[in-house]
Amino acid sequence: MLKDDRVEPPREGDELATLHAFLDYQRETLAMKCAGLTTEQLREPAVPPSTLTLLGLVRHMADVEWNWFQKVMGGAAGPRPWGLGTDGTPAFDAADADPDEVFAAWRAECERSRAMVAAAESLAVTGLHRTGVVSLRWVLCHMLEEYSRHNGHADLLRERIDGSTGE
Repeated sequence: MLKDDRVEPPREGDELATLHAFLDYQRETLAMKCAGLTTEQLREPAVPPSTLTLLGLVRHMADVEWNWFQKVMGGAAGPRPWGLGTDGTPAFDAADADPDEVFAAWRAECERSRAMVAAAESLAVTGLHRTGVVSLRWVLCHMLEEYSRHNGHADLLRERIDGSTGE
């Protein structure tokens, strides 16, 4: 069983506080799934032909944080810093990645995202995605979906690596 130090989201609160607390809970879940593993274990791929790794998931989520909060909501320019492979789809392998660098980048992006949300005037503020205008409310809900999906992957990867299970 994995050690669980996550902070439970409040059972009462306004919409922004609730969404943000649930997002932080999902972020903490990803960190929990990776805690205590060696570099080799973090880089260990899922079953072939997948190249999915826990470290690759963390790097992908750093990219997702940057894309939705800095680029879409904040208007940052430039290419996505991490997560796309040569075919334009997310790259989940991290065979040569340094765990300290990946986790530092992810944590930094999470902090930048938190600051952006804290500075927002309301959940109705909008940003521009390639598919059209999106609200901060939509982005927070989408991020919950992203983390939840990938935390399911992380759960299976962690169980395969060392048998550890837990929420």
